[in-house]
Amino acid sequence: MPKLRSRPSPPEPASPRGPAHESGDGAAARIAAAVETFARRALRGRRLAWALIAEPVDPAVEAERLIFRRAYRDVFAEVIEAGVQAGELPPQDPELSAAALVGAIGEALVGPVSPTAAARDPASLVTSLVEFCIRSVTAKEPAVVNA
Repeated sequence: MPKLRSRPSPPEPASPRGPAHESGDGAAARIAAAVETFARRALRGRRLAWALIAEPVDPAVEAERLIFRRAYRDVFAEVIEAGVQAGELPPQDPELSAAALVGAIGEALVGPVSPTAAARDPASLVTSLVEFCIRSVTAKEPAVVNA
């Protein structure tokens, strides 16, 4: 007989692989799609996003956060590496760039997903975050990407 948990588990965060691998037109578009999807999900599920990104937690939960962040870093690194190899992105360290993206995305969302944050225009926030991320890996203005 299966054991019942005393509390339901929180929902698993959505996989970062989908948007980064389902978008078509090159590395920048794939990165834009993944950033947009991550940010929109965070803004829709502010409580879970706050718990995954910033809520003070014990060391065991912090270890789980690192696993969550590494999953996103690994997906971004794959896309960046493929983009560099295809000549779509300038030469860069894919793992370092990916870790920087994940850190920037998380930090940018801390305020907006905070339980005490005032409401912000989600479309504007997402657009600005996508543009920042695209500039950081392409060294180009995001107008060249359909984000």
